[in-house]
Amino acid sequence: MDQADLDDLVIGGRRLSSRFFLGTGHFPSPAVLREALDASGAEVITFAVRRVNLDAAGDDSMLQHVEDRGLVYLPNTSGARTADEAVRIARLAREAGLGRWVKIEISADPRTLLPDALETLKATERLVKEGFVALPYTSDDPIVCRRLEEAGASAVMPGGAPIGTGLGILNPYAIGLIAEQARVPVIVDAGIGSAADVAQAMELGAAGVLVNTPVAKSRDPAAMARAMRLALEAGRLSGIAGRIPKKKYASASSDPAGSLFGPPGGAAVLGKAGW
Repeated sequence: MDQADLDDLVIGGRRLSSRFFLGTGHFPSPAVLREALDASGAEVITFAVRRVNLDAAGDDSMLQHVEDRGLVYLPNTSGARTADEAVRIARLAREAGLGRWVKIEISADPRTLLPDALETLKATERLVKEGFVALPYTSDDPIVCRRLEEAGASAVMPGGAPIGTGLGILNPYAIGLIAEQARVPVIVDAGIGSAADVAQAMELGAAGVLVNTPVAKSRDPAAMARAMRLALEAGRLSGIAGRIPKKKYASASSDPAGSLFGPPGGAAVLGKAGW
């Protein structure tokens, strides 16, 4: 594995040097959003299409504050309840000049906002055929993620926990299994609450993370963004290095036979001077 493989992420033919995707909602001001972007190093930002003025996307009150940064826009279909609605939203975003990347987000439950796997799969199949770079937000079900990959998704985005809860990764086993079997990048999306959750996601084999609320609603968004950026790097390096196996009992880091007094019940190991 060369250094480019370690450092860069490729999605839809686009090589990214950052594995940090940042959502743009909930920030107290555009200035704070810009500070968090600087601290995160993110190259991809996501935003709900419904919150953008599609008649003048270039002059939108949010996008105009980041248009000078050469970012990859990842408009999302938040608010869609069916595949038909998600497809229409994606088309509107592309026609407004927001590009062909789309985060497919479909939920039929306003309380949990958990993704509708069936409708998400339908939307992914249709949008891929229309030339979109589809990144579906989905549940942490390895089979669903495999089906989305087979449908042509450029990446899969399983949630660690329900959106905005900050509960962290509730099922590490599932996320690890998804990352192990995937042939496309796995971006852990939703539920992350702290830098520790980011590091865990990367150690489990994720290719990146997408966060919004835990940065935007922290006491210091720029500091939290920087902490998560460092955690992402540390977690990825740790995952590549490989953790030791977990054991039930202790395992000494030095050889007991070489200890000063020898093993319990054995002869002491002393020098000629007897000390």
